[in-house]
Amino acid sequence: MDVIILSFKFDGTVCSDLHIIKDFVEDVLDKLNKVIKDESVMFDVKLILNELVANGAIHGNSYDRNKYVNIFINVEDDFIRIEVTDEGNGFKCDLKSYDPLNLKCSGRGLVIVSGLSDEFYVEKNKITSVKYL
Repeated sequence: MDVIILSFKFDGTVCSDLHIIKDFVEDVLDKLNKVIKDESVMFDVKLILNELVANGAIHGNSYDRNKYVNIFINVEDDFIRIEVTDEGNGFKCDLKSYDPLNLKCSGRGLVIVSGLSDEFYVEKNKITSVKYL
């Protein structure tokens, strides 16, 4: 089954307001739906994108509407690359220390994104997820 019709690139920025982010991400997903036809891949991409953009606004930018989250997406024949950068100071990511039995209110998002990604990188305030198609 062909997953991709054509290659696709997106580069956009959104302020750290979760209501605005919701509409912004929906618009990006509508554009991706025209390129990626596999529903299970789109489900993963939707979850990855929602988690990363929300994390950037909440944890990186502390909900500051004057700070922005940048999203870069590149879709090619065999992969989709999602890069999300916020204006925060960055953090050290240690997914191995996550304990699913510790019922914290945060911390699961990056574990989920890492699990859905074939490649996952954190560099200060930039997170990259690569999913092979």
